[in-house]
Amino acid sequence: MHTLDHIFKAYDIRGKVGEELTPDLVCSIGRAFADWLPHEGAVAVGHDMRPDSTEFAGAMIDGLRQQGRDVIDIGQVTSDMIYFAVGSLGAAGGVMITASHNPGKDNGIKLCREEAKPVGLEAGLAEIRDKSLASEFKDVSVHGKVSKQDITEGWIDHVLSFIDASKLTSLKLAVDAGNGMAGKIFPELEPYVPWEISEMYFELDGTFPNHEANPLKFETLADLIKNIRDNKLDGGMAFDGDGDRAFLIDETGVVLTGGVMSAMLGEYFLEKFPGSNIVYDARNSHSVPEVVEANGGTAVISRVGHSLIKQKMAEVDAPFGGEASGHFYFRDNWYADSGLIGAVIGLYVATLQGKKLSQIREEYTHYAAIPETNFVVDDKDAAIKRISVAFKDNEQDTLDGVTINFADKSWINVRPSNTESVLRLNAEAMTQPELDALVTKVTQLIQG
Repeated sequence: MHTLDHIFKAYDIRGKVGEELTPDLVCSIGRAFADWLPHEGAVAVGHDMRPDSTEFAGAMIDGLRQQGRDVIDIGQVTSDMIYFAVGSLGAAGGVMITASHNPGKDNGIKLCREEAKPVGLEAGLAEIRDKSLASEFKDVSVHGKVSKQDITEGWIDHVLSFIDASKLTSLKLAVDAGNGMAGKIFPELEPYVPWEISEMYFELDGTFPNHEANPLKFETLADLIKNIRDNKLDGGMAFDGDGDRAFLIDETGVVLTGGVMSAMLGEYFLEKFPGSNIVYDARNSHSVPEVVEANGGTAVISRVGHSLIKQKMAEVDAPFGGEASGHFYFRDNWYADSGLIGAVIGLYVATLQGKKLSQIREEYTHYAAIPETNFVVDDKDAAIKRISVAFKDNEQDTLDGVTINFADKSWINVRPSNTESVLRLNAEAMTQPELDALVTKVTQLIQG
């Protein structure tokens, strides 16, 4: 095994700058990606605001060009914009230099092929890894050319195409960009929406000086929540580092979880496309399939992970897919995810219904739930077996780890990490005391 195999993750590449990820390696990955791509044509390349991202983007462009690929350099963008670039420009593939919300000393690479189709370990990334680390490239006589293109205006038009912006009403909102890429792109949306925005941490800084740019960790939202409460705002929005995830926060300072958003957006797309399939991941709230079925749709469960969600959506022609982690996917966005599109639709739904965000949250919250909780374990398989045996008399499925459904509508999902000695627990129950008792029991089983 090569010493750098571990930086090639299930869905992307991430490593420590200098120690693991260097310009030379990025160039080699670019060369291998250029050779691997199944279609001829140009490759779009974008990057985030991290200190090394511009240099790495240059190295990636060099690698692609060495293998004869023309490059469309779209500059500093959010990750969801690379998918838009590939889809709208008809590119053969796309590359985003980013490590999302990882610490500033890290960086990474997200890859996609034509029509923004994902490239993960099970769909090409393993081959790209092996070729890049072994420096095995095709002989090419003519280098590709590079052109620069600003896709921001087209992207904002695309985001707004999911709603009727003329029906939006005035809102007072705080938006926390976490010093990430949303700080550059969100201001481009502001002239087109009737919202009064309190901008927080919009200065681009890949060292993340104020807080980790990961809104899935609710403790990172403290400043945003204080702003909403102190100034009696209508709500807020928080983005992750590369801007492809966003959470809404209501006027009381409570987060609309990935489950709430998935249910709300699922209902919205069923109104637009009656009778459709809606995809949700195995750890998502059971409110999601309940809302989908109640609105005449078919809820289709998927394993966790963006490449798996996109694949399932394409298989069943779903207009929307939602993950508990806050990734929201749209058929009319080449099945790719976008935090901005999800947040804009969420605020639009609240406007159309004439409700506060807290009322929306309550409407789609059917259960008491825990946030995904990680446990470090030595033997993941043994721990899952203990849980399965302990609840052998209950309905179980093994689509993703093990999910156990109980007669009282409570449920648990325990699934192993692909890359760490970690088990991830999700659980819901009808009441908080029932949830607490269930989680206590499962925790004891996990810890042996």
